[in-house]
Amino acid sequence: METKFSFIKMTPQEFESYIEKLKIARTILFIQQHHTYIPSYIHFKGNNHFELQKGMKNTHMNLNGWADIGQHFTVFPDGSILTGRNIEKTPACITGKNSNAICIENLGNFDKGGDEMTEAQKKSIIMVTAALCKKFNFVPDTNNIVYHHWFNLANGVRNNGSGNNKSCPGTNFFGGNKVDDCLSHFIPLIKEKLNLKTKPVEETLEVLKYVSVTSPTLNIRGGANVSFPIQKDRASVQFGSVLRVYEEKNGWYRISSSAQHWVNSKYTKEIKRATINTDILNVRSGPDVTYPKIDMQKKGTEVFIYNQKNGWSQISIESRWVKDSYLKISL
Repeated sequence: METKFSFIKMTPQEFESYIEKLKIARTILFIQQHHTYIPSYIHFKGNNHFELQKGMKNTHMNLNGWADIGQHFTVFPDGSILTGRNIEKTPACITGKNSNAICIENLGNFDKGGDEMTEAQKKSIIMVTAALCKKFNFVPDTNNIVYHHWFNLANGVRNNGSGNNKSCPGTNFFGGNKVDDCLSHFIPLIKEKLNLKTKPVEETLEVLKYVSVTSPTLNIRGGANVSFPIQKDRASVQFGSVLRVYEEKNGWYRISSSAQHWVNSKYTKEIKRATINTDILNVRSGPDVTYPKIDMQKKGTEVFIYNQKNGWSQISIESRWVKDSYLKISL
């Protein structure tokens, strides 16, 4: 591993070990796939990984006005992976689909006629995606692995590329950027890498419930009391982050299945996890059909319920509501 400009550069093998050991409080439901478009292969000189990553960070902050680089990881043509935004922070990559997401930027222009992806980068993208699926206990599908192309640029509505969409991650990304392309050409490679013929690896403890962080930041301590030290090997969690609770004790929540990592429960709000059980579900800006439709979600999409009112559920910190009758609550 090599560190520069606060980024860590890893080989694919180092990334597998890194992500396996990394403690992540934020609940992840989606892995986003993107291409950078610019910079592309012509800008990559074989040894300027850090300079290109720093350039993207400067663009995202100084031109886009974001708080940091948008993505969590960038995969380079030689297969190297660089870290980006703190993984405990929501990415700035797909309007309306950033909560509970990990963002991967694949360096290059993968539209037809653009860059021809190297074998090293192909293998690395598959490995990174598979490692993240394993980390977050995903069976790979097009609900939890998503392409930027599937979302309307203006409002974030998932329309699977039917209008006002970027081509990202490219019209030639593993056979194309459509949902069917992903199902035919990308998802099978991830499943093959995982050797996934049955169910994914079970977590060591069962999740008791889910909570959302209500303070700007929340420290993670080594036990269920303020006398325990703040854990220096993992970042504090951010406002709105969804945490898994494995144990409760004296007003504290244990948020790790394998370590004594605890947060104060008074800075959280209990929420529910649910799955959409109708083909297409309208999302409205308030708890009634008189409010405007602002999004649509497809069957099988997982959401979190923050509030319920008169047969409607709020599925975001923002005012995004759906009918209760089309949700199946899992926990």
